[in-house]
Amino acid sequence: MTSTAVPATVVVDGGYELAEGGRWVDGRYVYVDILSGRLFELRDTTGPVQLAGLDEPLGAVAPVGDRPDTWIAAAGTGIALLSPDGTPEWLDRPEDRTPLPSRMNDGVADPAGRFWAGSMAYDGSHGAGSLYRTDPDGTVVRVLDGLTIANGPAFTADGTTMYLADTAVGTILRCRVDPVSGDLIGGPETFARLREDEGSPDGMTVDEEGCLWVAMWGAGAVRRYHPDGRLLRTLAVPAPHPTSVCLHPGERRLLVTTARYGVQNPDATSGAVLSVPVPVRGTAACSWRARG
Repeated sequence: MTSTAVPATVVVDGGYELAEGGRWVDGRYVYVDILSGRLFELRDTTGPVQLAGLDEPLGAVAPVGDRPDTWIAAAGTGIALLSPDGTPEWLDRPEDRTPLPSRMNDGVADPAGRFWAGSMAYDGSHGAGSLYRTDPDGTVVRVLDGLTIANGPAFTADGTTMYLADTAVGTILRCRVDPVSGDLIGGPETFARLREDEGSPDGMTVDEEGCLWVAMWGAGAVRRYHPDGRLLRTLAVPAPHPTSVCLHPGERRLLVTTARYGVQNPDATSGAVLSVPVPVRGTAACSWRARG
């Protein structure tokens, strides 16, 4: 394992409270500012453009197949479709039915066209978070509960393995997934367990070689893991709270969102989008493929 300080370029100056959910979609980078409920896109030739603004937190989005500029979103207490003008159409709000005030958090579409998203209690209560799957017919299913801060769902290219971080307890889980039904095969297994002084696993992505990249909240670092669990590399980034990682599908660079939240005297790198050179590429975001 190597630990490396790499040159990081500030692509968008700090100013977001909790930037997250970075994904490469249709030749552009999209990301959210969770607490302000805003969705942004970034193209190579222009600065960030706001695509939507909700009056509640926006955890992550994925594109909707065959519906240009329409998104499926983990937002507020549930799952919504965002029209091109940003109007939400709610599919379900399952966190309205939980005992503690809660919100949706990170989410991603899998290669089979389903959307997966986690939740958390606002006060971070242990075990109050869940993982949900939204099927192509719009049904929202609770897949796992007993999580605390469910973060960073990330899938292998064949859709048979999902990585899931429980940020507050410092674990990365690995789940086997039936790509046809979306059901989990057996229970989650612990892929990695982090010590408190190593930071907390947050947003994640899988690269073209099948390795897992993890933003390490509180550690100012990004980690790369081999599928067998070996830590291959640690990249230092100039912000204490990196929140999500996205590998460019055509260029060897990593886009990292960061947070100002919880940072004393933040500078331009906290609450920013950073670009870091890396030796591998990623893949474009998968779409949620609605049926019916």
